Amino acid sequence: MKVLFICSGNATFNTLSPFIKAQAESLESDGVVVDFFYIRGKGIRNYLKNVPILRKEIKSNNYDLLHAHYALCGWVAVLTLTRLPIILSLMGSDVFGDINEKGKRKFKSNLFVLLTRFVQPFVDVVIVKSAGMRAKVVKRKEVYAIPNGIRMDKFRPLNYDARTKLGLDPNKQYVLFLANPEDPNKNIQLVQNAVQLLDRPDLEFINIYKVSHETIVDYLNAVDVFTLCSYSEGSPNVVKEAMSCNCPMVVTPAGDAPWVIGDTPGCYVGPYDAEGYSEKLAEALKYAETQGRTKGRARIYDLGLDGKHVAQQLESIYVHVISEDGSEEMAQQREPISMS
Repeated sequence: MKVLFICSGNATFNTLSPFIKAQAESLESDGVVVDFFYIRGKGIRNYLKNVPILRKEIKSNNYDLLHAHYALCGWVAVLTLTRLPIILSLMGSDVFGDINEKGKRKFKSNLFVLLTRFVQPFVDVVIVKSAGMRAKVVKRKEVYAIPNGIRMDKFRPLNYDARTKLGLDPNKQYVLFLANPEDPNKNIQLVQNAVQLLDRPDLEFINIYKVSHETIVDYLNAVDVFTLCSYSEGSPNVVKEAMSCNCPMVVTPAGDAPWVIGDTPGCYVGPYDAEGYSEKLAEALKYAETQGRTKGRARIYDLGLDGKHVAQQLESIYVHVISEDGSEEMAQQREPISMS
């Protein structure tokens, strides 16, 4: 099976989104051939310039289907007028819009949300990352909720002292925030205010952004508590990555984060007010001090969110879409993940 991934190529730090890369690697390890078409240029006008280039790419290769990641990439695929099946993965911001510092959708993103709705009838399958996203999808058939899978071989408990490697004080506790501090949707001030309310000289806040996966793994193994403060998410990969490293955490009810952590001891859902969030943070810090690490990694396996299992769900959809004989039965044997 040969699949063409259509995705943005405009990022300055990682040309290819890490989770799309991981998804492709998992599929390739299962025998699927994955090529990439990178959309160059930002904005609707520049995206449209890629349509004839993509059309030429499709004609010169023998692809079985197209898999577009993000709604605007879906439009580029649709406008090639190809006869190939098109699968569209929605990411979160294309469904919910960009969020401001008050947790509300920015007015200028309304157009992109409309474009996300309008493209859905023209694709064969829509994949969303969470049940919350699925509720916003207008397409009623061939819609699957499949969170991104995690490379468990990369995000794992380490067999060395990551705290020593990073030069962190063994006598302090550390709270980690892994996101762009300038993004209002990521809501960094919530955890900053919560840490300030705890007023502990032995407690230190760390924010890292645009670092390698290896560095992220080191920090997730070194700190006491990971935090997610977002207003809106699809299926935040960083929560699953932290769970895979058995890191205690406090998350807001953004996307499927509460579902992912479930009732895992040492993992808590906090509110959007600093006082309430600080209470949950204190609980997580106490857990880290007295109990150590969580069993979050086992939870990820139980949910089927490891990369290999998720790749199998995608393969089942691919087989279903391109099937013209009895292969549909094979696809049904591997039903995609559902979330309640």
